[in-house]
Amino acid sequence: QVQLVESGGGLVQAGGALRLSCAASGGFFSSYTMGWFRQAPGKEREFVAAVNWSGDITDYSDFVKGRCTISRDNAKNTVYLQMSSLKSEDTAVYYCAAASGRLWTISTRARARYEFWGQGTQVTVSS
Repeated sequence: QVQLVESGGGLVQAGGALRLSCAASGGFFSSYTMGWFRQAPGKEREFVAAVNWSGDITDYSDFVKGRCTISRDNAKNTVYLQMSSLKSEDTAVYYCAAASGRLWTISTRARARYEFWGQGTQVTVSS
């Protein structure tokens, strides 16, 4: 079982950038597909980005494509989400998630694919 702890959130002006980190412990990190999701007040949790076990396959939601980069460092048991050109609508709690197994499928975008979740980190973008 893996534990996930996010960090790097905060308050940023529109157009700014943030890098979120998610540190994993208690599991074999490189065996997990990793994802980032977000949840804004009054909305459902939605997929943001995912990366496969080796870091060479990534997927992004349309609303962040071109503005975000997901990456991972298996030696540090950490996954990152670099966000730029932030907009007020990016304001949300951002969650890191881990899915067992190295299989990469279309279900990687589904919340149900992920067994383990962090507590989230707040990102607030002021306009």
